[in-house]
Amino acid sequence: MSERAQVSSIEAIESFRASLLTYLDAARPTLDEISGEVMRVRSWLDEDRLRFWEREVQRRNRLLREAQDALLSARMSHLREATDAEIVAVRKAKAALEEATERLRRVTKWCRDFDSRIAPLARQLDSLRNIFALEMPRAAASLTRTLDLLAEYAGQPPPSTNPIPDSSPSAAPPVPATLGGTL
Repeated sequence: MSERAQVSSIEAIESFRASLLTYLDAARPTLDEISGEVMRVRSWLDEDRLRFWEREVQRRNRLLREAQDALLSARMSHLREATDAEIVAVRKAKAALEEATERLRRVTKWCRDFDSRIAPLARQLDSLRNIFALEMPRAAASLTRTLDLLAEYAGQPPPSTNPIPDSSPSAAPPVPATLGGTL
């Protein structure tokens, strides 16, 4: 079973390997950034938004009581009628309190549900991180071994296996290596 290898360019494999390593160098920080962003959102919900809306509900509740007290005071006083401004102030204060209560409810729900909704996505992110940390470097090493074997097979010196190819304008274009022979 004698067949000839039909490899027309070792440089194409070398270029792919270099591109893979460049991609990995760019992708790893992105994955770390995403993980950090998830943690920041969790912290923002728990520490910032939850406390903010709890304080806001208390503040708006106090403003509603003050507006209601002013309206009640005006009604109890026989000296004058309740003004439209006092009635409107109570309505606005009630609406503001309802809004703050609704937002607090939503933030509380997100705090409670965050882990269950994000956990499946975080597991996928961890899986991808493991692929980038373990499998892809193995693939790059395999490509390096393949390049060395092909160069040896062709009787040429092993190609440069720099992780990042020289992309300067003065870099000479690669000369394809043609292989032929019996396996």
